[in-house]
Amino acid sequence: MKAASLSARLDRMPMVKAVAPFAAGILAADCFTLPLWFLAGAFLLSGTLALLLRSQSGAFVMLLTAGFAASQLRDTAHTLPRGIYTTYELTVEGIPSDRGRYTSAEATAVAWRDPSHGTWHASGDRIMLYADSLTALYSGERIRCRGSVRPFRGGAESYRRLMARRGFAGTLWLSERTLIERLPGRSSALHLHAVERMQRIGLQSDAGAVCRAMVTGDRSGITQELRTVYSRSGLSHLLAVSGLHTGIVFALVNLMLWWLPLLHRGHLVRNLLATVCIWLFVAAAGFSPSAVRAAVMCTMLQFALASASEYVALNALAAAGFGMLLWNPAWLGDISFQLSFIAVAAILAWGVPLCRLLHTRRRALNLLTNALVISLVAGIATAPLVSHTFGTVPLAGLLVNPVAILVGSIVVLGGTVWMILPVNWLAPAFDAVLSGTAGLLNTLARAAAALPGGYAEYTLGGGATAGIYLFFLLTTLAAWSFEPKKSVHLPA
Repeated sequence: MKAASLSARLDRMPMVKAVAPFAAGILAADCFTLPLWFLAGAFLLSGTLALLLRSQSGAFVMLLTAGFAASQLRDTAHTLPRGIYTTYELTVEGIPSDRGRYTSAEATAVAWRDPSHGTWHASGDRIMLYADSLTALYSGERIRCRGSVRPFRGGAESYRRLMARRGFAGTLWLSERTLIERLPGRSSALHLHAVERMQRIGLQSDAGAVCRAMVTGDRSGITQELRTVYSRSGLSHLLAVSGLHTGIVFALVNLMLWWLPLLHRGHLVRNLLATVCIWLFVAAAGFSPSAVRAAVMCTMLQFALASASEYVALNALAAAGFGMLLWNPAWLGDISFQLSFIAVAAILAWGVPLCRLLHTRRRALNLLTNALVISLVAGIATAPLVSHTFGTVPLAGLLVNPVAILVGSIVVLGGTVWMILPVNWLAPAFDAVLSGTAGLLNTLARAAAALPGGYAEYTLGGGATAGIYLFFLLTTLAAWSFEPKKSVHLPA
């Protein structure tokens, strides 16, 4: 183990070294507040030391202060009234979390009605929405309801301060009695066309609902029974267009355009076409926040991976994360951002090197090995956060995910091709392929959910979760500290 080897590797990834103190500053701002004059002075002083003396400690303090200030300077002024019973129009964000007796989800208050004058006022405040067990919540849906926004009351003072830093105005409880109506989502013309196009195939029952959810983000056909099955099997991430689906499109497009680099400047054409395809898919899926963030990461990775170096790819991932946190520091507390970032980072840091280590001359075996390794690495890396946030540990999902992702890739590829190409006369063929693969995916989810010990209901504490990820980080740094021995072959 050599410290010089670790330092040399980190020098190849300057954005990795930059994003860590910046994120630490954002987390520190969630715990306490500092005067702005102190932050400005510390930033200028540390920045001057870093510039004149080339001090790494000065650069660390400068980035730490920058993250702290970026989080503290966010505008947290709210427009929603507190404690007034009135009508709201809400948009459900992210993935709703089933807590047993109730369901929780982040939501954005689009507008609220002034009860004294009857006028509507626009808003953009974020709230935590809680619904009873009889009221289902769906990611991306718009609802109109009655209720009153109340401040956070439960938990420690640090939790309430944390939610305020992230821009939450308060909480709102929803039930069938207070729910007025479910409104059609405000989607782009491309998204509406994609949904209509998928409905034209004629897919029925659960298979059709899964196809529409995976390709266009339309989850209106997903039943509560199917949602529970996917949650217990560890495959619920397949039902919402997110970083996984964007990554599938990213991988499939690069696979289909493998021959372009053989042409003059073909690698530039491949990078451009792959980037366009990624953003078209995100637009067709309705620009969900998690998919947009994943598209930003994939766009940077598309150009970085041309070097075939996991160090450049990790640096690009860190640069994407740094830019997004600079734009909105509150994303650091977003569960979809955390899961996407951790999964991709684990794949690049551990999955790619392990795949190269296990590489053989048999392509079919390599494909199977790579799928298993990538799935296990991503599953293990995100399991502590999933347990801490959702209170479940899908043990069967670690083994089922490679097959599920492979089958899901066929669903995403088939659905994307159907949306792009004017091949209505091939509708029966697409119907057969998509219904078969989606049906197989449903069967796989039900089988995994029914396995004894296939999932465990366990909520990992915050301290334990942080400790596990600290162990992961130290293990990664220790692995990077080992310099591989170079073998020199002398000519005979």
